[in-house]
Amino acid sequence: MRAVGYQQSKPIADETSLVDIELPDPTPSGRDLLVEVRAVSVNPVDTKVRMRAAAEPDQWKVLGWDAAGIVRAVGPDATLFKPGDEVFYAGAINRQGTNSELHLVDERIVGRKPATLSWAEAAALPLTSITAWEMLFDQLDIRRPVAGAATPLLIIGGAGGVSSMAVQLARKLTDVTVIGTASRPESRAWVQDLGAHRVIDHSKPLAAEVEALGIGAPGYVFSTTQTGKHLPEIPKLIAPFGRFGLIDDPGPLDVSIFKQKCVSTHWEFMFTRPVFQTPDMAEQGRLLNEVSRLVDAGTLRTTLGETYGPINAANLRRAHALIESGTAKGKIVLEGFSV
Repeated sequence: MRAVGYQQSKPIADETSLVDIELPDPTPSGRDLLVEVRAVSVNPVDTKVRMRAAAEPDQWKVLGWDAAGIVRAVGPDATLFKPGDEVFYAGAINRQGTNSELHLVDERIVGRKPATLSWAEAAALPLTSITAWEMLFDQLDIRRPVAGAATPLLIIGGAGGVSSMAVQLARKLTDVTVIGTASRPESRAWVQDLGAHRVIDHSKPLAAEVEALGIGAPGYVFSTTQTGKHLPEIPKLIAPFGRFGLIDDPGPLDVSIFKQKCVSTHWEFMFTRPVFQTPDMAEQGRLLNEVSRLVDAGTLRTTLGETYGPINAANLRRAHALIESGTAKGKIVLEGFSV
């Protein structure tokens, strides 16, 4: 099968950082599905893994954790899907990725593709939907009010992939006031169009920007990017007993700055369930099925930002470069393999 992989961690400008390769077709066992990949999307985790983890000696490492495709075969213990089913999922970080014609994935973390979306539109959703859902409803628990606090939820980095889903989920499924951040006109418009009640400029001190809204201190803050840069502002703007969540890697995190306000800290990593095979691992499959239902009902929409053409090394290098620039809006998707 055709795939895109690498052996050594290299800057994305190097033509050998990602290359087109041929690999043996995989065979499903246990509860695995063998999926014919139709479309993939690119996430910041792809670029981080590429720069931090080399392949095993004489092997190839394949990236990619978002996919939409068709089940071609199932393992002997699989019961949830059958060949021919259309699915979407985000995979597991400790297994080979989705940048390949055929891919193995545990059926428990797979959802049924939204019928109203194209392959590309569906591939944009899984990883960011799971991350946003788990952070908002499991970690920050935004349906449970912070005693004495105003209702706002502040989402830092509002135009990114995860934020694009978090804005929609919070706006459509709760009554919190959603505040997104954006610094460029096009990203500001994107966040507003997704449903944010207010948009503030994260290139300015956030505490003053929030205070100027006049709607009270947020009970919840979800930082999706550049947490290290914004961290000094968060204790100033968050409400006492508020809940702070993050998904990026700011380096050493001194949570003592939250002590005076008794703020709880929550770190979301959507791969925890599949990596550790937790007893509730199948929650991710159920979550994706609910996202699929909400999309088909018109409640949620795809966060596809740009389509970069077929799945090949050149297009993936281009996508990685845009992700690393920090200017991506929504999700970058690649569809099909070149003939």
